[in-house]
Amino acid sequence: MQQPGTRRAAPLDRIHIRDLALRCIVGVYDAERREKQDVKVHITLHADLSRACRSDRIADTVDYKRLKQRVVALVEGSRFFLVERLAQAVADVCLEDRRVRRADVRIEKPGALRFARTVEVELTRTRPRRGKARRHEQTAHR
Repeated sequence: MQQPGTRRAAPLDRIHIRDLALRCIVGVYDAERREKQDVKVHITLHADLSRACRSDRIADTVDYKRLKQRVVALVEGSRFFLVERLAQAVADVCLEDRRVRRADVRIEKPGALRFARTVEVELTRTRPRRGKARRHEQTAHR
């Protein structure tokens, strides 16, 4: 039950970017660091899109094309040892847009394990009310 004088936060809308197929250096072994490997990036952005729904103006929403360009540049230029660190860097880019309140990032590294189609790391990061991104939850699927 809601306390008198308090307001519930409006539910956030979502923008999904799925199956972004990229190549980067990621891994701890020498063989993984010699040449770029395939990764798939999946992003869910949580934001209030009501203003854009009313105005029909790109300035009132999260520009997902621009975000995708920034994520591509980040990932393809990265040389992280851990998929977890790569996922954190992608989440950080997502939260740079003040409209994004939460970012869910999942990164797949196909062929990382013999007999497994893929390994993936999934994490969720939220923006605290003051505006700086903080860690919320991390789940590794290995």
